[in-house]
Amino acid sequence: SDCRKLVTRRALSSAGASVLPLPGVDVAVDITVLLQMIEQINERFGLTPQQIEQLAPQRRLFAYKAAMAVGSALIGRIVTRELVIRLLKTVGVRLSVKQAAKYVPFAGQAVAASLSFAALKALGDRHVEDCVQVAETLIDLRDDNVVASY
Repeated sequence: SDCRKLVTRRALSSAGASVLPLPGVDVAVDITVLLQMIEQINERFGLTPQQIEQLAPQRRLFAYKAAMAVGSALIGRIVTRELVIRLLKTVGVRLSVKQAAKYVPFAGQAVAASLSFAALKALGDRHVEDCVQVAETLIDLRDDNVVASY
């Protein structure tokens, strides 16, 4: 899908920044890339806070309940740097290890790039799956209402 391609492109750009031997740049790039990626995915699924607020009250409630059911702290919320940093930590990205790995010649840079790509790809794919589940719940709700109205 379009969102999965977005995830792969963003993860690759983050991995590319990990190859640059500048302290802290890769971590800042990971955070920025993830922040933008999550916001774009939410927007494409109609799940930004602004988009959800425009839903009818019943559908809005179901959207928030569905987001809670999939355990997503990223759907229907303003995504902050702090939230993204916490998210990166949950995937086991040890930022200090990643930064240290860069100073080992070539192999270290490959490890740092691989960590960046894997972390962002995993987080992005998981977020897309969560959005799909929430969107399907809202579609099912709409279909149920159509059937109930006959």
